[in-house]
Amino acid sequence: MRARLALLMVGAVALVAAKPPLRFQPDPSSVIAAEIAFNRLAQEKGQWTAFAETAADDAVMFVPQKVVAKDWLRRQANPAASVSWAPSIVYVSCGGDLAASTGNWKRPDGSVGYFTTIWRRDKKGRWQWIMDHGDTLSVAREVPEFLSGKVATCKRPAEGAPMGPLPAGKPAKGAPPPPPDESLIWSADVATDGSRHVSVRMWTGNDYQTVIDDRVKAGS
Repeated sequence: MRARLALLMVGAVALVAAKPPLRFQPDPSSVIAAEIAFNRLAQEKGQWTAFAETAADDAVMFVPQKVVAKDWLRRQANPAASVSWAPSIVYVSCGGDLAASTGNWKRPDGSVGYFTTIWRRDKKGRWQWIMDHGDTLSVAREVPEFLSGKVATCKRPAEGAPMGPLPAGKPAKGAPPPPPDESLIWSADVATDGSRHVSVRMWTGNDYQTVIDDRVKAGS
């Protein structure tokens, strides 16, 4: 009896250890909540403190060349007052583990611009940003009356139907890999002059639709 009980206990431990990874609902509202909390943290604790506390270890940003965010942020002092921002639209992968948000920001001096942030869930289900960039604007983008969120489909095209291009090759050093479901993919390329191109594409079931296409000129 004791031997049988011991075997059952070993089996139970094995089942717990072998449990499948968490699966997340593709919920745009959770990304919006993460953005709002991120902005609130910046107002309360300081701009760069908030960026550092919400970034993944492999997060990247542009200054203007691409850098590992936490390495750069630990050398920065918070400005006297933080920039404030709010998302306008959020895109989420069908697996619920990757998202992109974009919206407007405003500095205390009144200057305005836009941002795009890529978010990824960690092992505990918390959203962490893995890419952040933006640019100044002479006039702020029009703010929608309601925040909106869109979720990529997991649907695949019928057998034999042509598919849009999938991510090619390995990601650049310091950049995270594409999501397992490949329903939301992004790229961030910077030239030697500091100009850059950030693109986000969402799977429609037959092809990829470009949903964010940011182009920043050198010197911005």
